[in-house]
Amino acid sequence: MFMNQSKRIILTIIIACQLIVVLDASIMVTAIPQIGRSLHMTATSLTWVQNGYILPFGGFLLLGARAGDLMGRRRMLSIGIGLFSLTSMLAGLAPTAEFLLVSRAFQGFSAALATPAALALLSASFVKEKERSRAIAMYSAVSAAGGSIGLILGGFLTDFISWRVGMFINVPIGIILLYLVQRYIQKTSTRTGRFDLWGALVSVIGMTALVYGFVQAADHGWGKPETWISLAAGIVSLAAFVLIEARVAEPIIPLRLLASRQRSGAYLGRFLVVGGNFSLFFFIPQYLQNVLGFSSLDAGLAFLPFTGAQFGMMYLMHGLVHRFGNRKVMIAGLLFAIIGTLWMSQIVSVQAHFFPQMLILLTIMGIGAGMVFQPLTALGLSGVDPQDTGAASGLINVAHQSGSSLGLAVLITVFDVAIRTDQPSKMQFAHAVSDSILGSVVFITSALVVTLLCFVPTRQLTRKQALTDS
Repeated sequence: MFMNQSKRIILTIIIACQLIVVLDASIMVTAIPQIGRSLHMTATSLTWVQNGYILPFGGFLLLGARAGDLMGRRRMLSIGIGLFSLTSMLAGLAPTAEFLLVSRAFQGFSAALATPAALALLSASFVKEKERSRAIAMYSAVSAAGGSIGLILGGFLTDFISWRVGMFINVPIGIILLYLVQRYIQKTSTRTGRFDLWGALVSVIGMTALVYGFVQAADHGWGKPETWISLAAGIVSLAAFVLIEARVAEPIIPLRLLASRQRSGAYLGRFLVVGGNFSLFFFIPQYLQNVLGFSSLDAGLAFLPFTGAQFGMMYLMHGLVHRFGNRKVMIAGLLFAIIGTLWMSQIVSVQAHFFPQMLILLTIMGIGAGMVFQPLTALGLSGVDPQDTGAASGLINVAHQSGSSLGLAVLITVFDVAIRTDQPSKMQFAHAVSDSILGSVVFITSALVVTLLCFVPTRQLTRKQALTDS
């Protein structure tokens, strides 16, 4: 056994917490057609069912990480889980589209309080190399596969009960987690300090403005002033955020974390991989339902090969990383993902069949994803001082959630440009999905470039350092 019972319980709590917050980013995807009909939402407004959750999640993660450092990580984990359960219930009860979107936004904020505390607790609880490696492998597998699990669960609930139940199930799970946290996780230390509220608000405004700009481009075209005003506001806000972080006494992102090329590469690589992967979870289920005639449940179950392959890799990753190193494993995983995604973009059509080609390709893509996320998580936490653990954990999750929201916003624009009509035929819809998946290939290929540039082999790095010193 690689850990004792107490640590297994702690890991189970952390993984369960991570699963419900990641799962909620995708559990609505297979329900989107039904949500649109029941709450009278347009195709563009339905994207906010996703982004309304993801943007506050990603935007306030750093503030949540800072809150965990100052107020105690167990306390923030409990507060986050409690609020998440409450806002999930409100989302399930939503009588209107506006009520649903506001509830989803508060869900995202609640998740931002809980998630960095959970990852920081994992980092502090598992310090031995073997324990830490396997714990991160399991955490990473859940983080990466939670999206596809959400598709399956959301499809089942939508077909047999209601999409609302996907929100309600968080309530009993949250209550159980609250009990387990109080019983099994030791109270963590607190310290004095200040919250960087301006930094948090400006970062959220910047990301929201960028995403809104791309959604406006998809809805109204690139020629509209509001599209460019929103994109410009996003860029200016994010530039202001960097200036705030450089000058504030206690920033939510200590810029010293980005001084390491390896850590910066891990954050950027994660952003790009998730930007490509998460968009697949949005487009492929709709293609399966709208073009191939799958039910919501069938569309969710179609991702079982992806999920199974991804979880299967969890048991192989420790040996692979030990033998070949993080860099080589990541490169191999990204190549698997690129090949599978590129091939998928070529076969999507009205005449396509799920079996065997799409099933095989989803398996290949799942293997690729399973080989990428654990090294990215480990490298994003490597060499971090204890006082920066919360901020580094927050950055990992910020990269994950901002990659989801911005990647989806960009590829929604690609989709709408390709479709060019409010009532597309099946052929037009399939063509637009194919183009969007090709956009995912660009994101994942960019992640491969980042990996090649930022993760220099140790011998080569030593040789370069020697030349510099001489």
